[in-house]
Amino acid sequence: MERLIVNTASREKRFAHIRDNRVEKIVFDRPEHRSLVGNIYFGTVTKVLPGMNAAFIDIGIEKNAYLHRDAIPAYVASQEKEKNITSFVHQGEKMLVQVDKDATGTKGPKVTGIIEIPGKHLIYMPKGHYVAVSKKIADDNRKEQLKKLSSQFKTEEEGLIFRTSSENAAEIELQNELHTLRQQYNDHLHFTSSLKKPGLIFQKDHFSVMIEEEVSRITDGEVIVDDLTLKKLLDQGKVTVSYYNGKENIFSAYKVESEIEKALKRVVWLDNGAYLIFDETEALTIIDVNTGKFSGKADYQDTVFKTNQLAAKEIVRQLKLRDIGGIILIDFIDMKREQDRDKIQNTVERELAKDERRTKVVGFTQLGILQLTRKRTKVAISEAMQVKCPVCNGTGRVLSAETVAFRLERELLEHRHSEYEAVLVETTNEVKDALIGPDQSYKEVLEEILHFKIYFSIQPSIEHYYILTQFGEEQEISSKVNY
Repeated sequence: MERLIVNTASREKRFAHIRDNRVEKIVFDRPEHRSLVGNIYFGTVTKVLPGMNAAFIDIGIEKNAYLHRDAIPAYVASQEKEKNITSFVHQGEKMLVQVDKDATGTKGPKVTGIIEIPGKHLIYMPKGHYVAVSKKIADDNRKEQLKKLSSQFKTEEEGLIFRTSSENAAEIELQNELHTLRQQYNDHLHFTSSLKKPGLIFQKDHFSVMIEEEVSRITDGEVIVDDLTLKKLLDQGKVTVSYYNGKENIFSAYKVESEIEKALKRVVWLDNGAYLIFDETEALTIIDVNTGKFSGKADYQDTVFKTNQLAAKEIVRQLKLRDIGGIILIDFIDMKREQDRDKIQNTVERELAKDERRTKVVGFTQLGILQLTRKRTKVAISEAMQVKCPVCNGTGRVLSAETVAFRLERELLEHRHSEYEAVLVETTNEVKDALIGPDQSYKEVLEEILHFKIYFSIQPSIEHYYILTQFGEEQEISSKVNY
């Protein structure tokens, strides 16, 4: 039984995928960490690095983007693949690029010059130079038929990817969609002619796309949303969609909020008393498995194997839950028997097969550490929700002002339409500013939704927090304001 919980009541939008009463994935969409993947930018080449066969592109955001030679249309079209990047791009050149991977840590986003315009049945690449058919289409005859159609539809420099849904699409439908996607690309080109500096051309609505993709994968389950507009949109599908209108935030009501708290902790306890330690760095993630309180009833090696088996399943769940990507090293409890190592690796591979992200299990090192990689397309939950602690200079992490502000907003929403005229909130100045926005732009909007006024008692604190100090009449509350 699967269940998708969608929370869109505040500016931070979220959804959680629950399978067999266990949260498997939590996705956040918030303004300051919104994914740029799929966005198209008009950029300027600021630096070409011949030694790396790469270039840096100013796309109008804080960090310059990284472009590799192999993702430049001129290189893809060239027959001389040994040539350096300097043969295909130069400093100061203007070009359209699409974000392939979000910025992480000190690195800017990774971009490609091979633009992809997605449609229902096709992905159109104006300068892709190749044709591909979804591997999920099992009928070889249909695959060949689609490839032959592409030679009739596209020009030599264009590229096409036939999506899974194209298997049952009519020829005229595919042809009309290609015409529409071409027109979208031409509109992007036309828009760039009016730009004098780097900037955004097209922004992808990732949250809606992610929800629709998540819903399409559910075969036996339900979707619960807190927004009627979204319910109407999703009701067109095959999955049952329910509307939640309780006062308590939907994530709290369905026990997802507590899973978020656990996903931010370094230590994860297993059901048998053993535990895992997660150490996330910019370069890689290290996971340590410990027996803890678990002693077992058989010999030591059986105890070790059972603990590692349980840990393997929970580790994969946590990788998806925390959205950890990149290089991952798992230090299982040392196993003397080779067959035990093989079984543990098989368990990890079997669990990872359920993950929609591209993963690769490299194997055990001589030191008994299992190596694997998981594709990273956006920041992990820890990086999205936490900031470096100014007290410990980055050795620990605390909740950001934005995260606390969104929590405050959600709790205030649980009291909307109450009988009170006002509320007094004790918090830090940073949380207040994150809640009400620049020049208090969101305060009036929020108060209109709540049907009561918000007053603040500002307290200096290194750790961001809030307390709903008092509800009551506006005159009484306003007299206690200290700013």
